[in-house]
Amino acid sequence: MSSSWFEKLESQLEQQLEAFLGSHPGQQELLELEELLERQRRLRRRRLQIQAQAEQLRQALLQIAGEITQWQERVRRARAAGAQELAARAEAHQGQLMGQGRDRWQQLGELGKEFARVEQELQELEQRQQARPRPSGQPATEPVAGPATTGPDLERAWADFESRQELEDLRRRTRPSGP
Repeated sequence: MSSSWFEKLESQLEQQLEAFLGSHPGQQELLELEELLERQRRLRRRRLQIQAQAEQLRQALLQIAGEITQWQERVRRARAAGAQELAARAEAHQGQLMGQGRDRWQQLGELGKEFARVEQELQELEQRQQARPRPSGQPATEPVAGPATTGPDLERAWADFESRQELEDLRRRTRPSGP
């Protein structure tokens, strides 16, 4: 019974809102603009979260890469000393580290895909915002940030590129060569 009461109230409020917005079209535009801006703010926050998570994963990958290099050297030293059992155990540990590295690399790839989706949605929202006429008397909205060609975003993108290149080089160097 209370749910039908609530549904009636919700329906009545919805009708009143529709009537108000129908007689005040400027308010409808303002409401839509506010929803658009709120969505942009949420996406920007998510973009920052993704960037922070990606940086943590990159740091973890670099640490794992260092450990892999260290264990490769230990395997080499153990083999040179004739300690085959120790070398095998060290090699197994190195394999576990490489598995962890692959997992982190996959997580980083997933974050990259999510980042691209967020960026695409942000660009679409910003284009919609630029295309829509501003209601008369409406103050300027938040500045629209386009793709950065200089500054911190470019530096971050370049650092990401260099990190990926270093990791790929390290991955190539750490692969066991032939049987």
